[in-house]
Order: sequence, then C-alpha cells, then structure tokens
Amino acid sequence: MIRVLVADDHTLVRDGIRALLATAPDIELVGEAADGREAIEQARAVRPDVILLDVAMPGLGGLEAVPILRREVPDARLLILTQYEEPDYVRRFVRLGVAGYVLKKVAGAELISAIRAVHRGGLVLDPAIAREVLQDGPGAGVTTEDPYDSLTERERQVLKLVAEGRSNKEVATFLDISIKTAMTHREHVLQKLNLHNRTDLTRFALRRGIIRDGG
Repeated sequence: MIRVLVADDHTLVRDGIRALLATAPDIELVGEAADGREAIEQARAVRPDVILLDVAMPGLGGLEAVPILRREVPDARLLILTQYEEPDYVRRFVRLGVAGYVLKKVAGAELISAIRAVHRGGLVLDPAIAREVLQDGPGAGVTTEDPYDSLTERERQVLKLVAEGRSNKEVATFLDISIKTAMTHREHVLQKLNLHNRTDLTRFALRRGIIRDGG
C-alpha cells in the first residue's frame, strides 16, 4: 500500500481527493492537513510514503514546508498539487527536491498515476509545463539568480506571514521566536529583496504565488 498524506486548506479539495484515493486499491489515505505546519506534524506522526501538498496555504505554505518536510521525513516523496503553472515557480520547487508537480485541473486517474510514479522514484511534471521547465535540458533555469533564493528558511516563513498581514507579535508567536527576532528577520527580507515596506512585500508574495490574491 502507498501511504498518502494530503495537505490542502480547502476542505472541499481534501474531500474530493479522499474520495478519489478510496477508488485505488493500492493507495491508503493516512492523514490530512489544512496547512504546512499541520502537514509537518502529521508527517512526523504517520510517516507517509507520499505527501500531496498545496502551495498557498495560510500560515506555513507549501513552499515554506517543503524544506522542513524533506528534513523531517526524508523517505517521503513530495508531490505538489496546485493551480500555479508558471515555469519559474515549478523550477523553484524542483530545486527544493520535490518528486512531482501537477496541476489541480488534472483528471483523477492522472493524479493517481502521479502518486504511483513518484512512489516508484520517478519525477512527475504536468505535461502542460514540463516542456518549458525542461526545454534546455535537466537543470534548466536552476542557476538563474533569484533574490528569493537568497532568503533563509526562516526568512521565507516570515515573508509569508508578514505578507498575510500578521503583526510582528503574531509572527513571533506563530514561529515561537522573540518579537525582536521576528523584526530582524523582516528587515533582512526587505533588504535582500530590495523592498521598502509591507505593501511591496505583499505585492512580491502575490506575484510569486506565495499567498493568494485577497490573502
């Protein structure tokens, strides 16, 4: 059996995936999560073979959760399931070591096939984006300079939380750090991204799909 954990903040999406996986005799749903933090906790507890992960979830999103999941449950294969199909965005996840990237518009049979493929050790990219991502061969675009790549794991978490409109105190509480440390991380993010204020930071996060339009 392929043990699967699903992380998506939309209950309807999780319900649909649960029903879909129930039709596959070789796949077992062992956990569900509504955000990245819960996905990490669930993954530690149930040790899934494959983790289906949405990108723009509140709090800790998929982009921020991937490095932690890779470290905490190294044997789990990460399969991104999202609406974002920009090639640069896909390359960023491939650099982080995910095993697959498929779009939410795929048919149910394709999603089940993707789960089986990544479990076998393959790299799965949605056909709609694979050609652009790999058009220059393996590693295409990987070395392209991106200021986001200069951020530390913690700075990426702070970026997302601040872009969601959370105060320094809320960021500190969520990440279990001091307010001073949260403020320092925020300043480092602004400097590294050459941004000037929260508005600029929010616009950056929206363009990159780190948060959804409207928060």
